[in-house]
Amino acid sequence: MYKNYEVWLVAGSQHLYGLKILEQVATNTQVIGKHFNSSQKLCVAVVVKPIVTTTDEISSVCREANAASNCIGLICWMHTFSPAKMWIAGLRQLTKPFLHLHTQFNREIPWNEIDMDFMNLNQSAHGDREFGFIGTRMQLRRKVVVGHWQDAEIHEEIDCWMRAAVTNNEMQKTRVARFGDNMRDVAVTEGNKVSAQIDLGYSVQGFGVGDLVHAVNEVDDESVDSLVALYMEKYQVAKKLQATKAFSQLREAAKVELGLRNFLTAGNFTAFTTNFEDLHGLQLLPGIACQRLMDDGYGFGAEGDWKTAALVRAMKIMGAGRKGGTSFMEDYTYHLPQNSPGMVLGAHMLEVCPSIAESTPSLEIHPLSIGGKTDPARLVFTAKAGPAINATLLDLGNRFRMLVNEVDVVKPEHDLPYLPVARALWIPRPDLKVSASTWIYGGGAHHTSFSQAVTRYHLQDYCEILGIEFLVIDSATTIEEFKKELRYNQLHYAMLGGMQ
Repeated sequence: MYKNYEVWLVAGSQHLYGLKILEQVATNTQVIGKHFNSSQKLCVAVVVKPIVTTTDEISSVCREANAASNCIGLICWMHTFSPAKMWIAGLRQLTKPFLHLHTQFNREIPWNEIDMDFMNLNQSAHGDREFGFIGTRMQLRRKVVVGHWQDAEIHEEIDCWMRAAVTNNEMQKTRVARFGDNMRDVAVTEGNKVSAQIDLGYSVQGFGVGDLVHAVNEVDDESVDSLVALYMEKYQVAKKLQATKAFSQLREAAKVELGLRNFLTAGNFTAFTTNFEDLHGLQLLPGIACQRLMDDGYGFGAEGDWKTAALVRAMKIMGAGRKGGTSFMEDYTYHLPQNSPGMVLGAHMLEVCPSIAESTPSLEIHPLSIGGKTDPARLVFTAKAGPAINATLLDLGNRFRMLVNEVDVVKPEHDLPYLPVARALWIPRPDLKVSASTWIYGGGAHHTSFSQAVTRYHLQDYCEILGIEFLVIDSATTIEEFKKELRYNQLHYAMLGGMQ
């Protein structure tokens, strides 16, 4: 899936057992690596490195990994007992994330044949515990995966971490273009961009809307004609668009999309924000432009919300090739019938990604009601039913927190003939009362990154790599336990700050 990247499989041993054992360790490691590369579940190629048996060999492979731009991390496995003091120097130097694979080559004990040679070779049961201790003693962030290397479940766990590692690598070079400022007086969309670049990797660059206007004005009519023709071919086109005035508005929307694309491409930006309060020089707020750019993998945040724009981009990377889509989203309004777990209708003024659509979107033009500009074109659709997550990234001043709610998207029981925006209707887990209460206690934003391709476990691995706080609201969540977790985390990060 991610052809430009690779993960290195590094097996540890020592010279205590003799050359024959070491040769077998190397052979077995190659077999495991080959099996991983034949798996349909792993998204990154696995490169088997020579086994390491000394401090110098371990330090060397860690330095090599740091310098290799295509290496996104290590999978470490102790085939035999590898004394962990040998790993200290290398792990202190390692800047790439690593996964600790606790497996063994044989699946079962050969009861009638087992001897001490077999025992000496297959010592993962305590060799990996030695390696695990040094990771804990050095307070290293890592993922531990336990089970036999041929099991599908193990492949899924490794793939989850691989996607998080790829995302971490990509976000280190991500640039977010911010047109204008944040929506005035809104708190949660603010944040420290310097802290974000230090802790999360991506940079945020601010531009006046005039810079975008210039790029839009540079678009030629022939390019607009081609894009409008593509619109008419790809989407269900509302009858209103056949009118002369509406068609003129559609051309303007296409012109804005082309100008925005050109600007982002020229600056190597993969995420961006807009703000309906800051449109001077533009005839309309980008609607279909934002939707189609997200559909192509860009991150987006409305009202200047650069944290959500970056998170959408991260989750687009993370979910590549998986079933389902990822979109900018907002908790908009509730459905609260009696004796019901409650539902949330998610939407936004315009900008919801068609990657989550149940069927071909309808291309429509309607008044925006706010902003005082020309009626913008947008794609209207309903999200497909199924499990999903809503994720938000918060700047709490002394740290970043990611808050995730698992939800179940459902098909609306009734048509929404007068709602001219894309939408998703979901039942939050465990129910609306607990979900909304804990989301508010956790400081969760109204803007989120919504995904049916990415799971909580992908984001959990990602937060582990970054070293930021991760909280989840799921079917087992209670308000009392969630409040306790918030208090424990507050104490943890206060103490951690003091130690630093």
